[in-house]
Amino acid sequence: MPRRPELPLDEEIQAWSKPVRPVEDLDAVARRYPDRQLSLSSKRKPLEIYDTPERPKAFSMDSLEFFFLIAQYFREALPLRLILLMIACQKAGGRIRLTQEEMATVLDVHRGKINEALGEVMSHGIVYKVRRGVYQFNPPYSYRVAEFIPGTELVEAGYVQVDQDKAIAKIRKDKSLPDLVRFPSLDHMREAIEELRKQRAEERAARRLAREQRQKEGSAQ
Repeated sequence: MPRRPELPLDEEIQAWSKPVRPVEDLDAVARRYPDRQLSLSSKRKPLEIYDTPERPKAFSMDSLEFFFLIAQYFREALPLRLILLMIACQKAGGRIRLTQEEMATVLDVHRGKINEALGEVMSHGIVYKVRRGVYQFNPPYSYRVAEFIPGTELVEAGYVQVDQDKAIAKIRKDKSLPDLVRFPSLDHMREAIEELRKQRAEERAARRLAREQRQKEGSAQ
């Protein structure tokens, strides 16, 4: 049986008049045409997300760099717990509808502690207060793009979606907000972490020097 001619690599028009082999291995075709994007259509698999009937398909987009820095920066657990709670409770667009009393109840701490921790979190531009019982997450740090609304007898189920860039643009137009909210940056946290580590290294060196000095004095006696 005569060998079928190879598909021309550089003369695409001539390929229409040339018999070709059926595609049996997509990887082989991809290797022959490295500049082409090849794909096979398939049914998209559903996302596997742990949820509840009251909060179906509830998930957010979160900055890993944000998590990485706050894990190092906050020495106390409560600010971190509060940030996680607010991430979990945000609506599409990053709005958080929680009073301080509700935060205290969920986290099982005194309301005064919540007020203190919330003030620290807000001072870094992570969230800001819209009005009583309503806060807004800074979109570059954590953002819930869409929210599934379960259907009832009167309302059909569906998704509410708020694009992140629109939320950011709205925040930047509001000149009443602090610059750290309008133009978020975690550089101050990075600097504080480095300063703290430097300070701790100096303290460890001082303790080690003092311990060595005591050992020398003990040996001399």
